[in-house]
Amino acid sequence: MFVGIDIGTQSLKVVVADAALHIAGQASASYQPTFPQPGWAEQDPSLWETALAPTIARALDAAGARPADIGAMAVGGQLDGCIAVDENLKPLHPCLIWMDRRAGQEIEGLPHGEIRDRTGVVTDPSHPAAKMRWLQNNLPDGERIKLFHFPVSYLVHRLTGNAVMDHGLASTTMLYALQSRDLDPWLLDQFAIARNRLPAIADAGSCAGTLSRHGAELCGLPAGIAVAVGTGDDFTTPLGAGLAAPGKLVCVLGTAEVVGALHPEPIIDQAGLLETHAYGSGGYFIENPGWLSGGALTWLRDLLKFKDFAELDALADTVTPGCEALTFLPALNGAMAPEWIASARGCFYGLTPAHGPGHMARAVLEGAAFAMGDVRNRLDSLGVDINAIVALGGGARSRLWTQIRADMTGLPVEVPTVTDTAPLGSALLAAVAAGVFPDVPAAVAGLGAVSHRVAPNSAVKAQYDDAFARYHLLFESLRPLY
Repeated sequence: MFVGIDIGTQSLKVVVADAALHIAGQASASYQPTFPQPGWAEQDPSLWETALAPTIARALDAAGARPADIGAMAVGGQLDGCIAVDENLKPLHPCLIWMDRRAGQEIEGLPHGEIRDRTGVVTDPSHPAAKMRWLQNNLPDGERIKLFHFPVSYLVHRLTGNAVMDHGLASTTMLYALQSRDLDPWLLDQFAIARNRLPAIADAGSCAGTLSRHGAELCGLPAGIAVAVGTGDDFTTPLGAGLAAPGKLVCVLGTAEVVGALHPEPIIDQAGLLETHAYGSGGYFIENPGWLSGGALTWLRDLLKFKDFAELDALADTVTPGCEALTFLPALNGAMAPEWIASARGCFYGLTPAHGPGHMARAVLEGAAFAMGDVRNRLDSLGVDINAIVALGGGARSRLWTQIRADMTGLPVEVPTVTDTAPLGSALLAAVAAGVFPDVPAAVAGLGAVSHRVAPNSAVKAQYDDAFARYHLLFESLRPLY
């Protein structure tokens, strides 16, 4: 059996899967990020470590399994986090997580076009290279920095004693060149980052090492089992859903909404809306790494005191498409669509006394879907093949949210039997590292069973077209405030 771990923003999730990658047991543990000031977002890595052993134990209990039954494990999780550690692997500062955009000054004056052409990513303060530079410039004990880690590579190092990351994770750093498939000396110079301060690079499904004695104490599994290199959740999620070939728009409705599609070639989006990353089964995942989407719903749920998401959905479903001209921009932590603008902020526009909580709920659901529409349209213009949407993450359980996306795009939405696929994608990598499958494509082939399909309703397409146009007009009208 195999253990797959997902280090999420709001929880650590664990699945125990058998040799056919059927989930036998699962468990999760909740925690939260902190926001010390506007634009900053942090998380203490000890939260992940503290959650590890008890969550694995509960997943094992749910599976009716013992630690001795586990043959390998893998870690996946949040991308774009950065942790500076000393020579004892002790964090010198909380992890600057994906939402953190404090490092704006660190990218000023850099050749953004050349960086994009080499890396396939947008030069943005959310990416690790900017955060590394900020930590070097601002930590009072910066001379003690031994390594820069990311949530996945940090935990793998703690478990095995080896500092390694995969190509997908490396391709998010702004330091990795797609053509050479390695860290680029010119990019390292641009950000003033020493190569020896970064982990080595290997394939996601390869073995990072075996579980050390200390690692065994951390997670409660037997020392000596294989630990895969692992990768970020933008990649474990589609892998766990069986995505290994072009044709589907992957829409991950989690705290952040990640939207992308597979393509055989490393297309670079010169408009800067999409990024191109190495993908574990081969080819490239061309994506927008996401805006606060499920997180915006959580914010609204708490703000308006909805009992739960089911109540939010039910009220939203009483409102007609377009929310009677109420529009929400999903930019609570900066805009990621239709453009990347770190200083942009979310807003409602069009409120009248006739609008109530249901209108606001539906406006947030629609606003996030419009951002997805921006990504879909850009992929289409770049020649990326898309014939259906695959909805993943917790938001895929909302029939209304999936229906909105089908109706506004005219594409069918497929909802897999398993929608929370990130930890399953990690378990898949563990199985490959253990040699049960010869490679990632062979392991992916057995996954992705569809629970149901949501067909588009063409009768409301015109209403969504009008609302989509209002969303773009609002974004442009607010530009002077960004």
